[in-house]
Amino acid sequence: MAEITAQMVKELRESTGAGMMDCKGALKETNGDMTAAQDWLRKKGLSKAAKKAGRVAAEGLVGITVQGTKAVVVEVNSETDFVARNDLFQGLVKMTADVAMKVGTDVEAIKAAKVGSITVGDAFTDTIAKIGENMTVRRAAVLEVGKGVIGQYIHNAVSEGLGKIGVLVALESPGKTDELTALGRQLAMHVASSNPLALDASGVDPEIIKREKDVLADKFRQQGKPEAMIEKIVESGLKTFYKEQTFLEQPFIFDDSGKKSVAQAVKEAEGKIGGPIQIKGFVRYALGEGIEKQETDFAAEVAAASGQG
Repeated sequence: MAEITAQMVKELRESTGAGMMDCKGALKETNGDMTAAQDWLRKKGLSKAAKKAGRVAAEGLVGITVQGTKAVVVEVNSETDFVARNDLFQGLVKMTADVAMKVGTDVEAIKAAKVGSITVGDAFTDTIAKIGENMTVRRAAVLEVGKGVIGQYIHNAVSEGLGKIGVLVALESPGKTDELTALGRQLAMHVASSNPLALDASGVDPEIIKREKDVLADKFRQQGKPEAMIEKIVESGLKTFYKEQTFLEQPFIFDDSGKKSVAQAVKEAEGKIGGPIQIKGFVRYALGEGIEKQETDFAAEVAAASGQG
């Protein structure tokens, strides 16, 4: 039997909104498996949230650069948040994005690319030596359209094109560039806020769909629903899931009525923009998502450093 720690209970409570004792019970039932415990709580109707992003822990910056109908977003990590305010580090992130625009999104290719007489990897080594903190290029993504714009948005910006969340949205359209750019920014802000899993239902990972179906089916079985009804109820539940989790079906955050989906809002904008609009894709990078950072006891560190630990 896995040891159930207070930290595990705390993390489960934060990700589900369930009570402390319910979280402890769920972890015991699932032998400490966090994902299984989340599902267990949902099946019991005790979880208040179907999905919450993992705790963001890594530091650094997300950077965006746009050139015409092509744009790149990169994430560069550091050990502390202080580095994000450092001009040398910010220059390094901008350089990484500019290089990715030329050589593509493979991290090793980015590090091997030359800027002047040195490689990006060498530039990182030099900056690490100057600042005294480890830094890495974590990932990069590119979006491009033949005709149209790449909508962009940086959240918690520290300077132009640099911040904590970076979003790109590709809009293919022959319409007015200025109007498209304004719409693209709104759509990118929507993605930053609503964090969709995919553009539409066809883009959702089959494993996620299977997990959702299993959770819904088990939940309704425990409520005593007849087996013959469960499949229909699950399909109805999936429709709700897609409305909550897919970009085109989510309620558009800039629609005051709350009834208009992103797809409907884009369709309505076509008249003003002067041509059809197709959303070809989107990318959302949130700094440190999926990376756990070891928590430290600051007071204990100070005591140890002073020889009192």
